[in-house]
Amino acid sequence: MNKLTHFDASGQAHMVNVGDKPNTHRIAVATGKITMLPETFKMVDAGTHKKGDVLGIARIAGIQASKRTSDLIPLCHPLALTHVSLEFQTNPSENSIYCQVRAETTGPTGVEMEALTAVQVALLTIYDMCKAVDRGMVMGDVKLLEKSGGKSGEWKSEK
Repeated sequence: MNKLTHFDASGQAHMVNVGDKPNTHRIAVATGKITMLPETFKMVDAGTHKKGDVLGIARIAGIQASKRTSDLIPLCHPLALTHVSLEFQTNPSENSIYCQVRAETTGPTGVEMEALTAVQVALLTIYDMCKAVDRGMVMGDVKLLEKSGGKSGEWKSEK
């Protein structure tokens, strides 16, 4: 296992110096899901929520969050994202909505945190828009599916 990079030799937290790292095309894909009551799922899936297009608003929120990751996670570098896509897949048998985010940049550090942040905020936005009718929604299974670029190259989740 590699050492934790956000700590210096004396154990103090610090922002990793990426100044000497080469710019490479970097991609990260993350996913997560939210599960809700059947009635809530039907309302979101049909687009009949009185607040409007829940998934459309959650998509914009996730993209916006990806661009603000360094404001939320203390040791993340601000990145110039070159692409962020956010897709939802509904699963009526589980009353769940899966969110998948693909984030890309060309730079000296990866975009895993941006993809993961976008997933979380998109799911939180769904929760926020639907909490008046379903406070028991459950968000989970948030994880990195794959990443590419940089010195460590390709990585894919085994699950």
